Amino acid sequence: MAMAERARIFSGVKPTGHLTLGNYLGAMRRWVEEDQHRADALFCVVDLHALTVEHEPARVRRLTRQAATLLLAAGLDPERCTLFVQSQVDEHLRLSYLMECTASDGEMRRMIQYKEKAAREQARGGSVRLSLLTYPALMAADILAYGTHEVPVGEDQAQHLELTRDLAGRFNERYGATFVMPKVTYPAVAARVMDLQEPTSKMGKSHARTAGIVYLLDEPEVVRKKVIRAVTDTASDVVYERGERPGVANLLDVLAACTGGDPERLAEGYASYGALKRDVAEAVVELLRPARKRHAELAADPAYVDGVLRDGAERARALARPRVDAAYRAVGLMA
Repeated sequence: MAMAERARIFSGVKPTGHLTLGNYLGAMRRWVEEDQHRADALFCVVDLHALTVEHEPARVRRLTRQAATLLLAAGLDPERCTLFVQSQVDEHLRLSYLMECTASDGEMRRMIQYKEKAAREQARGGSVRLSLLTYPALMAADILAYGTHEVPVGEDQAQHLELTRDLAGRFNERYGATFVMPKVTYPAVAARVMDLQEPTSKMGKSHARTAGIVYLLDEPEVVRKKVIRAVTDTASDVVYERGERPGVANLLDVLAACTGGDPERLAEGYASYGALKRDVAEAVVELLRPARKRHAELAADPAYVDGVLRDGAERARALARPRVDAAYRAVGLMA
C-alpha cells in the first residue's frame, strides 16, 4: 500500500515593520511547535509585498533579514522546513502574471484590505500603487506554486485565501488540472492579538503608533511598561467579555496564550487590573526571552543566516519550477 502524501504547508511574513507579539502568538509559535514537524513546510519572508506602499529600500532589506533571523531564533529548523526570501525565487513573479490574467478587476477591487489601505493612502494625499490592487494575485502565486495543501493564516487573510482558491479552480477548469486546491487553517488560541492601546484593532507591525505594540525585540522593561499602560475600561472587576471589555479580554487572551490557560478561568483569579497586567507583563517577558537571546547570537553570525536563506531559496525554486513551467505550457506559452 502506498504511503499517504505528506501535507505541504506554505505561510509567510511581510517585512513592513518589526515582528510583534501578535505575529508570534498568532502564527510563528504554531509554525515552530506544530507545522514544521507534521508537514513539508515552507516559510517565506514575502518582501515583494512590502513594495505595494511607500517604503525605504534599505529598511525593507534590513527588516527582511531581521524577520528571517527572528524566525530562526523562534525555533524554525532548516533541517525540518524551508525558510527563504520571496524575491530570491523568480517563480513567484512568473506565476503572479498568470494569476493576474486569471483574475478579474472586480475581484481585486472587492478585497477589503485593498479598500482600507487605498483609503489610508488617499487620505494622506498619496497615490495608490497598482501593485496594491494586484498583490492578491502575487499572494495566490506564492501559495499555488508549491502545490500547497494548507495555509495557516490569521482571519484577516481569509478573503485572500478564498480568492486563491477561486483562481486555482478557474485556472484548472480553463487550462487543465495544474494546481492543488489549498485550504486555510486557523490557530485555536490568540489568532488575533489586539493593540494594547486600541484593543479593537489588530496588533500590526506597520502601525504608526507603537505604544500598544509589543515587538519581539523589545527590552523586558519596555514590554512591562507597554503592558502596564494597556487600555482596559472604567469597570474594576476582571471579566472576560470580548464585546463589552475588549481591553481586558485582550490581556486575558495574551496571558492564556503564554501560559496555556483558559481566558475565562484566568479571569476568575484576579480582583484587579493591576495584578492582571503584572502577570501578563511577566508572562510575555519570559515567553520572548529565549527568542531574544537566540536572535542576538544569530545576528552575530550573518553568514549562517545567509546560508540558510540561500539553501532555502534553492530548494524552493526546485519545488516551484516544474509546476510553474506546467502552468506556462497550459496557457500556451513556450516554457
